[in-house]
Parts: sequence; structure tokens; C-alpha cells
Amino acid sequence: MAPVCGKKVRFMTAPDGRPLFVLENLSLSYAGRTAFRPVSGTIRHGRLTAILGPSGCGKSSLLSALNRLDLTIPEARVAGRLIFDGRDLVTAPGDLRGLRRRIARIFQTPAILPLSIAENFHLPLKAHGVRNAREREERMRQALDSLGLLAEIDGDVRRPAEDLSGGQQQRLCLARALALAPDVLLLDEPTSHLDPLSAERVEATIRQLKSQLDIVLVTHDLGLARRLAEDVWFFWNDGSAGYCAEQGPAERLLHTPGSPELLRFLTAAGLAPAGRLYWDFRHSGGTSPS
Repeated sequence: MAPVCGKKVRFMTAPDGRPLFVLENLSLSYAGRTAFRPVSGTIRHGRLTAILGPSGCGKSSLLSALNRLDLTIPEARVAGRLIFDGRDLVTAPGDLRGLRRRIARIFQTPAILPLSIAENFHLPLKAHGVRNAREREERMRQALDSLGLLAEIDGDVRRPAEDLSGGQQQRLCLARALALAPDVLLLDEPTSHLDPLSAERVEATIRQLKSQLDIVLVTHDLGLARRLAEDVWFFWNDGSAGYCAEQGPAERLLHTPGSPELLRFLTAAGLAPAGRLYWDFRHSGGTSPS
């Protein structure tokens, strides 16, 4: 499939497996309350990374740190290092508008503007320096068409965006982000508020986009992580703060977990590996199962 924005924009490319984000003791707190403890690791180019775990363990807070959206919250504090494209985003985030164009975030609830479909594209494109109306129109239609939305609305971009279904609104948000030619998509539980059919369509869209740009996906849905992810970072909360309990290739983690936390999560979902029961975790004294 051709890039959604045609020849006028370019995506950042690098060999698969090369560092995309490098985290060194990165942590985030709100008004002194720790969202997640220091975490280190590398999110890699060309491999969809799922940030997996139960609610309240700091997954969405990690996404906020990755494009420094935390800076919009006065009481938020980030510590450690976060390297992206050779720059530490903690000490030198630079042009935040430009950063968030390159590292776009899609929220659980579709963040549409209460305007027409067209205005949902033209306003952000103009704000990001695309002054030519014809180019804005071209980017919008290419992005909508690439995700199948242009046909669904019969090409009528004057329709109110609020008239779209929930799944269509979420795909509109994806298309709007793509029109800005990002390098990375941060997806925060993108299917959690959708009915099964709409969720299936959004999942198919994410699978389609994997070959075009890098994706970091927050989810508590094991099925979604298994179907889409190449790498997994598993987060947990011990009652005082979130933390990364385990990270690595999805195939290994989701079939042979090395941490008691992930084993417990898999067991609760009825997906524990053969011979690895939650009983082992409860009676192991909290140590990692053998």
C-alpha cells in the first residue's frame, strides 16, 4: 500500500530493530504521587510495541512522557532520560508542537472537533504550517481514503464529524494524525470504547499501518497484543506505584512469562502456559516461577 499522504511527505525510516526510544531510569509522578517507577529499555523501529497491563499501572502515563504531553499537566514531573532521534526529550524537548506532530497520540475516546470532517483536518494542518488549501484537501482525502472512510461517507467531508459512528470517529482521528505525516503513533487503548465490529475495523487499520510507521500501543487486551505486537512491555502495580515487570519479544513473554506478575495476568485471563498455574504464584512467596 502506498504511503497515505502521497509523495509530498516523508516518513522517518531506519532499519528494523534500531532504537526508536531509549529510556534510562525514566519515571513520572503527579503532585508527588508516582505513576510509574524508573524504567529502562529500548522501543525499537519497525516492531509494534504493546504496553500491556491492568488499569492503573502507568501505561498511559508512559505514553504521555513519550511525546511530552505530560508538560500540559502542571503537577506532572518526569525524571530520567528519554532519547528520541538523538535528543533527550526530558532535558531538551525542543519545539513541542513539532514533536507532537512527529509523535502523534490517539486517545481511548475519539478526540474529534465538534465541526465538519473537513474542518477536523484543515484546522490542525493549517496550525502545523500547511498553508496551501489544495494541499490540505489532498492530504485529507488521501488519509481518509487510505483508511476506507472516504467511501463510507460518500466523499462528503462537509458532514459533521459527530455524526460518524464511534469506530468511524476513531479512524477519523487516525486519518487526521496521518495527514500530518507523523513518524510514530502512540495509541492509547484505541478499541476499548468500541463495539466488537468497530474494534475489529480499527484493529485492521492498525495492522495496515504497521508497515508505514512505528506504533506504540497501550492495551490491557491480551488478544489484541498477541495479534499485533512484536514486542511487549508488561506493567504492573504493587499498590503503591506502577512499574515495568518484564519486557521483550511478544512471542516469548506471552507464552513463557518470566515474571510472577505477568503469569498472574495471563492466568486471570485464562491464558496461563500449560503447567503454569496461578496457584504457583500465590504459593511461591511472590518469587518468579521456575
